[in-house]
Formats: sequence, structure tokens, C-alpha cells
Amino acid sequence: MKAVWYDRTGPAREVLVVGERPKPEPGRGEVLIRVRASGVNPSDVGMRGGVSGAPMAYPRITPNSDGAGVVEAVGPGVAQAWVGRRVWFYNGQRNGRAFGSAAEYIELDVDLIRELPDGVSFAQGATLGIPCMTAHVALFLAGPVQGRTVLVTGGAGAVGHYAVQLARWAGANVIATVSGEAKAERARAGGADHVINYRTEDVAARVRDLTGGQGVDHVVEVDFGGNVATSLACVRPNGSLAYYATKGDREPRIPAGALMGLNLRIQGVYLPVSPHEARRRAQDDITRWIGTGDRLLSVSATFPLEACAAAHEAVEAGDKVGTVVVEP
Repeated sequence: MKAVWYDRTGPAREVLVVGERPKPEPGRGEVLIRVRASGVNPSDVGMRGGVSGAPMAYPRITPNSDGAGVVEAVGPGVAQAWVGRRVWFYNGQRNGRAFGSAAEYIELDVDLIRELPDGVSFAQGATLGIPCMTAHVALFLAGPVQGRTVLVTGGAGAVGHYAVQLARWAGANVIATVSGEAKAERARAGGADHVINYRTEDVAARVRDLTGGQGVDHVVEVDFGGNVATSLACVRPNGSLAYYATKGDREPRIPAGALMGLNLRIQGVYLPVSPHEARRRAQDDITRWIGTGDRLLSVSATFPLEACAAAHEAVEAGDKVGTVVVEP
């Protein structure tokens, strides 16, 4: 089969190789998927680039974790009914797996796949995985959000846009922060009830105004370290905050007394080690949600497998809206 791989980290055009690899076989509890679309996430690009400075986890890696395709065969212990089904998946290159979705075929544990509704394209299915599941886990970390008010920072980003949509689907009142009018329109299109431009407005003051001085019940936070003071000023007593990134400050100063006074729950979210139950619920809820037809699954650009390096560069450019997809 045709596949992409790298044996060392570095710039995409210098380290990514396109060639032939043996077609995998599904083992016990696994399915063999003919990959039709492979989603490229910033984490995939960062691992290939070696930005963390850590050594490669495996001598050879096929990049990209997310994707969508058609089940072609099943291994022992898997129902034959899966054969021929359209599916979306995550963790293609994570947690003990060296070979991801930038290939014509991938074998995966059946637990990592869910059926892809007919009304959703393979490219759209490849936008789910890490960003949408991270959004779900962060959103529902403290329980149901129906009838509650949720603040989503970065409401037009890959994870934030899914958090806005899922919160709206689940019956929450949604406030989103953005950096400009184009992103504000995107957040509104996703279902945000209120949008705040954090570059021109006082976020905490606007949130207090919108909530009658009470604050929000829960925050889905894109940059805990960078936003800690503002976000904490937005949460009501007994509220909660889930963060999935902290690029603004990796080691922020935390006002422990204020947190205690609010009886506030704060938790980081890292999908690969999130509880299995939370991940399975995310898969099931996402599959139901995308089947409703009332969703925005944004594909930023598509590239053929041979241009996987260009796809990685498109993500590195930092100006994409949605997910960059490679189509084997």
C-alpha cells in the first residue's frame, strides 16, 4: 500500500517520505480500514517537527491520528457486520501505535471507530477525532450543561468551534470569545448566543453583564495560563473550568485562595489519557450529533497523499479555518 512516514523529526519536506509499505492485517479485536480521508492536527505536525525535543517514540512513524474510511475486513472477535461500513476514527497514531492515517489502509481496535452517517463526507469525518472529542470531554467534564451557561474561549478555533456547537446541541446558553469579526461570525454560525471580542472588550465585565452578575457555570478554556485571571473572574461559585491548552503561560501563578473561596473545580484535559468512559461517551454523542444534519464540520483544505508535506505546512502556517485533510 502507499503510505507516508518519517524516520527522523524535522521540516515536513525534509523528513516525510511517500512510498510503499506492507498492507496491514487486522488482529484480534481490530478492523482494517481503507482510509479515504486523514485529518492533520497541530499535534501531528508538532510530533513530526520534534518541537518538544523528546526522542521519537518509534523508529518509524506514519503521521496523523484522525480519519475516515470504509471497513474492509475484521479480525477475530469483531462482528462481520462492520465490513463495508463507513466509519470515522481517532488515535490512529497514538497510545502504542506508530502507524497513523496518512496511508491507504490502517488497522485499528474496533473501540476507536464509530459509524459515519451517510450525510457526512469522508473529509468532514476526518475533522472529528482529536478536536471534537477534546471539545466534548472538556465541555461535559463537570456534568450535563442543559440549561446552564457555558463560556468557550477561542470559540472559532478547531476545538472551540466544536465546543460551541456541542454546547448548543446539549441545550446550554453559550458565550464565546473571539479575536475578530470573521471569527465572531463563525462562532455565531456554530450556535453561540453571545460573542465577545477579547481584543476590544472587557471579557469579564461583558460576561457579568450577560449573566446578570452571576458568572458562568462552566468554562471551556483554550489558554489557561494566558487567560487565567480573566476566566476565573467569569465563573460563578461552585462552577468549573476545563482547559485543553496553556500556551500563554506554561506555569501560571494560581490564586489558590480565590479558587477555594469559589469552591471552583479546575481540570486539564488531555484526550489520550482521559477516562475510557468519557471517550466512549464522546464518540457516541458525536455520532448522534453529526447525524442530525445541524452541524458545521469545516474542511480547511484537501491534499493528495503525495502532498502530505504541503498539508503539514498548511497547518504550521497557523491561518487555517477548520481541519486540513489528506486524501489517500
